[in-house]
Amino acid sequence: MSPSDNRQLDIGKSVGFLLAKAYQRASLLFKETFEGHDLTPQQFGVLGFLWQEDGLSQSELSARSQIDRTTMGGLIDRLEKEGLVSRRSHPDDRRAYRICLTPRGKALQSELTPLAYSALAKLTAKLDPQEIETLKSLLEKLRS
Repeated sequence: MSPSDNRQLDIGKSVGFLLAKAYQRASLLFKETFEGHDLTPQQFGVLGFLWQEDGLSQSELSARSQIDRTTMGGLIDRLEKEGLVSRRSHPDDRRAYRICLTPRGKALQSELTPLAYSALAKLTAKLDPQEIETLKSLLEKLRS
């Protein structure tokens, strides 16, 4: 919509508004489902990437999660303070560290994964499987 466009904007049906409200609902469901685990969605995401491939570097985690390196550093600091990850020297780059799950961080996978599926099921309960696939495809297009 250009500045000279005189059409009335229905803000409640705009893509930006709807995405923001969907994100708020997803965040609330995450918070309710993970209550007592003292994790943010971003911290859970970092753990999730490490459960897939332990020992990623901070820059690899940043790229995969699409979180800037500075923010990622803070997330790793917090996870390290909680005893869920540790930094280890990178064998190929003296300036980098591998981020590795501690035994406690590994053990959380079996506890937290079902909670994540539960939150996701609540979030997508009104959608059929094809709509979920379409939504994921559309969100991928918007993200790139």
